[in-house]
Amino acid sequence: MEKNVMPHIGKNIQKLRILKGFKQETLAEELGMSQSEFSILENSELIEDVIIIKIAEILNLTPEIIKEFNENHAFYSIDNKLENVTIHENGHGIHQVFSPIDKVVELYERLLTSEREKLEMLKELTKK
Repeated sequence: MEKNVMPHIGKNIQKLRILKGFKQETLAEELGMSQSEFSILENSELIEDVIIIKIAEILNLTPEIIKEFNENHAFYSIDNKLENVTIHENGHGIHQVFSPIDKVVELYERLLTSEREKLEMLKELTKK
């Protein structure tokens, strides 16, 4: 039987702050408070929405990510820059599926562009 446990917002902020590479001092300064006040904030179970919104803006996240933080999805929710990737979640965790054909085509296109540039340079040199 699962218990319906309220999320500990302060701990969520702490984990996300660390994942994003921010120090307490940096966030505290952005919020106009001392580092010790921010430390107290991170130890608070409940935090006002106004503060959560400000922290979300600083961390470039949505307030929902802070409120509903899920460690399984965290690495994929934070500034996910992966392209041509499908993410599947199952009982064993999250798996990324890269399309090898897309990667080969991308590499081929880059090589082709490079060769075209070389050809143009050689044409220019032979004209002189």
